[in-house]
Amino acid sequence: MKKELPKVYEPQEVEGRVYEMWEKNGCFEGHRDPDKKPFTIVMPPPNVTGQLHMGHAMDSTLQDILIRFKRMEGYAALWVPGTDHAGIATQIKVEEELRKNEGLTRYDLGRDKFLERVWDWKHKYGDRIVQQQKKLGASCDWSRARFTMDEGLSNAVRHVFVSLYKKGLIYKGSRIINWCPHCVTALSDAEVEYKDKPGNLWHLKYPIKGEEGRYVIVATTRPETMMGDTGVAVNPNDDRYKDLIGKTCVLPLMDREIPIVADEYVDMEFGTGCVKMTPAHDPNDFEVGLRHNLESIRVLDDEGKVNANGGKYEGMDRYEARKAVVADLEALGLLEKVEPHAHNVGTCYRCGTDVEPIISAQWFVKMGPLAEEALRVVNDGEVKFVPDRFSKTYTNWMENVHDWCISRQLWWGHRIPAWTCEECGHITVSETDPTECEHCHSKHIKQEDDVLDTWFSSALWPFSTLGWPDENSEDYKYFYPTDVLVTGYDIIFFWVARMILSACEHTGKPPFHTVFIHGLVRDDKGRKMSKSLGNGIDPLEIAEKYGADALRFNLVTGNSPGNDMRFYTERCEAMRNFANKIWNASRFLMMNLTIDKCELPEKLEMEDRWILSKLNSLIPEMTENMDKYELGVAAQKIYDFIWDSYCDWYIELTKARLQGDDEEAKVNAQKVLCYVLTQILKLLHPFMPFITEEIWQALPHVEVSGGHFDGEQAKQPHKSGDYLMLQKWPEHSVELDFPDEERAMEMIMDAIGAIRTRRSEMNVPPSKKAHVTVATLHRDVFELGIPFLKRLGYASDVTITGVTDADQDTKGMVTVITHAARISIPLAELVDMEKEKARMEKELKKNQAELDKLDTKLNNPGFVNKAPANVVEAERERAVKLRELVAKLQEELSNM
Repeated sequence: MKKELPKVYEPQEVEGRVYEMWEKNGCFEGHRDPDKKPFTIVMPPPNVTGQLHMGHAMDSTLQDILIRFKRMEGYAALWVPGTDHAGIATQIKVEEELRKNEGLTRYDLGRDKFLERVWDWKHKYGDRIVQQQKKLGASCDWSRARFTMDEGLSNAVRHVFVSLYKKGLIYKGSRIINWCPHCVTALSDAEVEYKDKPGNLWHLKYPIKGEEGRYVIVATTRPETMMGDTGVAVNPNDDRYKDLIGKTCVLPLMDREIPIVADEYVDMEFGTGCVKMTPAHDPNDFEVGLRHNLESIRVLDDEGKVNANGGKYEGMDRYEARKAVVADLEALGLLEKVEPHAHNVGTCYRCGTDVEPIISAQWFVKMGPLAEEALRVVNDGEVKFVPDRFSKTYTNWMENVHDWCISRQLWWGHRIPAWTCEECGHITVSETDPTECEHCHSKHIKQEDDVLDTWFSSALWPFSTLGWPDENSEDYKYFYPTDVLVTGYDIIFFWVARMILSACEHTGKPPFHTVFIHGLVRDDKGRKMSKSLGNGIDPLEIAEKYGADALRFNLVTGNSPGNDMRFYTERCEAMRNFANKIWNASRFLMMNLTIDKCELPEKLEMEDRWILSKLNSLIPEMTENMDKYELGVAAQKIYDFIWDSYCDWYIELTKARLQGDDEEAKVNAQKVLCYVLTQILKLLHPFMPFITEEIWQALPHVEVSGGHFDGEQAKQPHKSGDYLMLQKWPEHSVELDFPDEERAMEMIMDAIGAIRTRRSEMNVPPSKKAHVTVATLHRDVFELGIPFLKRLGYASDVTITGVTDADQDTKGMVTVITHAARISIPLAELVDMEKEKARMEKELKKNQAELDKLDTKLNNPGFVNKAPANVVEAERERAVKLRELVAKLQEELSNM
């Protein structure tokens, strides 16, 4: 049944209603179909603490475009959504709320009560970001939504931990780890961001034992850790200090004897060539300490304050202690000198606090054995990065990977499934909670307090969400491996690398075939959006103001794989105007529609063949762009086709038929207009799903009015025919290739465009019509184009002549020239001919200069012999056209 479209498109009214219709009728569900090829995307799970920001909007939009495209291409498409428990971020949020509202800490509540509070918080706010994603049109299968602490995912985490432990790939050991004193937890290497910071190099004098007045001078950037020094190292090849090797010196302030050892690690060129060894607070010192059996003395506590091993400095913050230590050394005459020294300081990626390297008993994953296969699948092309340059980022990291510290000193997260026997010290690691020690059977066993790094569970996301480790899970068997991961380049180390490692180890297959990397969304000045700059833009506010479709189209048209983009709010206005353009074109068609079925007519006019041929060429181009992840290019192509070819040209070209008396011509024009509209709605749908679905539902082809099913039907996989989002993606058809008519129509349109441009330049209003004479080699084409030249070129009459016709008098004429014709318009009485002559002389000069430049280039053997043949040929063709244009302009000027 024909449906009227409202006069104005109101996205705020349409979008929620259309989304509800899709969701209610199961349009997003992924169905296993043995006759279809699966296409799976797993959503990078946003933090459960999350509030949608522009980066999420970009990520969500790109994934939705791909899944809608593949769904329409006939794949069994599944987009798995979910959220991440985000250990540290969530715990901090709940702890802050607890402190602010009740004046309590987590320790006041105890572990179980505190975790109850975190779960309450998760249930209250956890789906906020899900609702926001829905507003942007995310067509996920929400029935399959997962959370990283769901029972199924928690079982997968335990299974993996136990499996790796049994293989000797997980171990507990005292190592130097990265510690954040503010977040009070360990960090993995990937969670540390290095920043250049100004600092100093302090040269300190350590007295040599038994040699009055002799000192070894060490250079350090960290005097506050010297209370934990247990040795001084020199290079064995350094002649300056050979006699000191094996002696001892006295540690100032602590009066403790420490040995002087020789180690190749020491750089003779740096500082003084003598290095203080603090094995508990420096990873390199730790390794040297192991080689020379040096004691490890930890002098900083978990909050970055000096502990009891720091003597009189106990209780001081590390930087406060630094000042006090330096002042005391200076007072004792043991500060040789201070040099400015900028150096790389590790900071916590979450809070920005300087990271403290400390010795600590932690759990680690041995990464070396796992990295081999993870490297191979990328090097062999089983996993491809788009753009490819990011594969180098990945392989560089993987080739230099360190063991991964996976324990975190938190309560919220997957608690480490390891129990230590209080009697024999044996550690029992188990998938189920044990009741006794597996070694001595004592009942006195205690579970680890620490939880696993958030990335440990999210590393399993592509397969744990599909039912693994149950190898018989139907979803896992059908939808895994997944197809593409869409993510930003900023989490290649955190997440992408670990998913590939984990999947190769546990499933024997890479988790996805393609990693589609997008850049960051920056503000209009190119700055990263951040709270501190106050330059963040709320995507929901933009969607509310301009419509989600306009926001999505803005995000994708500015996007090229791997590159950052600048977000200009005013471009959303342009995209809203584009939505209005489509809406108005659709309204115009429906107001003129008398047919009840959209199909092509038997008889096609030249303009019909032109638009159909243009559309037919567009389809494979866009499909190829989409397959190559060039989504921004594809979006620009459909934008240009709709705005220019369909709205600005084809609708205008058909108006005479639509408004004429020839019933057959009228119906045929409607059919082609309707057919092309249905096809462009399909091509545009992945980018702008709401407006395209709303228009589609109003078109005469829709079988079920409003697209609603009864309850029983809603449970079944859908046949196409009900919703645009379930329609078949358009395909190229040889029958609709009309290259001759396409070229012919372009000649006529070029002529009309040139006439209108010239009239506009000369301020001639459309109401003042003039006789137009067209001199051309393509007389048959222009004869067919006379009706269009009259109506769209504001001609009172049109005469077509050959280019050599002797009787052609162009005196007093204004002439416009295209590649196919010379068009003369008797506008002398309407315009200032002197001004027109000056304009033509200027145009001649510009084209002559361009031709001269091109001739110089083509006469240069360096260019002709070295440039690709197709480039040289293209330049030669351009020179021929410019020469013709210059000759025509010269001829017109001589006539004037």
